[in-house]
Amino acid sequence: MTYWENKQQLLPGKLIDLGGYKVHCYIKGMGSHTVVIDHSLGGIEGYFLINEIAKITQVFIYDRPGYGWSDSSPKKRCSQEIVRELDQLLEKAGISPPYILMGDSFGSYNIRLYAHYFPEKVSSIILTDGLHEKGMLSLPLSVKLLKLFFFSGFLMSICGSILGVIRILGNLGIFELIKPQLRKFSIEIRMRVKRSFYRPKHWLTMAREIWNLEISATQVRKADNLGDIPLISIKSKTFFKPSLFGFFLPIKTTNNVREIIHEELLKLSSNSRQVLANNSSHFVWIDEPEVMINVIRDLVNQ
Repeated sequence: MTYWENKQQLLPGKLIDLGGYKVHCYIKGMGSHTVVIDHSLGGIEGYFLINEIAKITQVFIYDRPGYGWSDSSPKKRCSQEIVRELDQLLEKAGISPPYILMGDSFGSYNIRLYAHYFPEKVSSIILTDGLHEKGMLSLPLSVKLLKLFFFSGFLMSICGSILGVIRILGNLGIFELIKPQLRKFSIEIRMRVKRSFYRPKHWLTMAREIWNLEISATQVRKADNLGDIPLISIKSKTFFKPSLFGFFLPIKTTNNVREIIHEELLKLSSNSRQVLANNSSHFVWIDEPEVMINVIRDLVNQ
């Protein structure tokens, strides 16, 4: 175990019991609004953003059950359950509305459903390369096969984390080799994120969430009209950036699906607009986090 990994065993936030399992949340900054981040599928990218957001207003991030410092949950890993957990967590943590909800990728399902159930608590919504059920429930065959490929990869990663292979690769800097943009973040922040990926429960939770992805897409259908809640949809330039592995990926088909998704996202509110992240892949929070920070700053100033 490296010095930095050992240091980061200390909780940056606090654990809150949700009835038999504890969920880790981290609160930083001060302000009249609280930015609440729901992460991507398998992601805990809020750690990359929290310091900069905290300079603007209060920010609340949490590790969904099974990720980071949170216990695994015996309950189904779908949006309906995640929204129930999130509202309970915010209440127990003493975080009062109004909330600026930010949902990254899969997290967009969860914050949409949250806004549907609790519109009085929501001041605005930010979707970072969000998902929409119209595209996700009618995926072309090539994209469905890619989804199955990723799912099998998660299962292999469970074995790799049990054997310690992922920890070894992480300590050798393989994550930064695959995604060089990670190097712009401090070692301390990177270790908080890497720590989760080293554990079998992280990959098992990813597999559970992707297994229930269609269930989540069906659940979020009811959140198709969010009234006039300000909604900003951040759209990346492409899902995958060109790479040596790009030849094997259905990049054009995936981006065609994304066009449908982003058109539908703008229909969710009568007060919506799109912001482009022109230098980003799907992982805007790594490629162009400043786009997300600027959107938050604009909303708080308004």
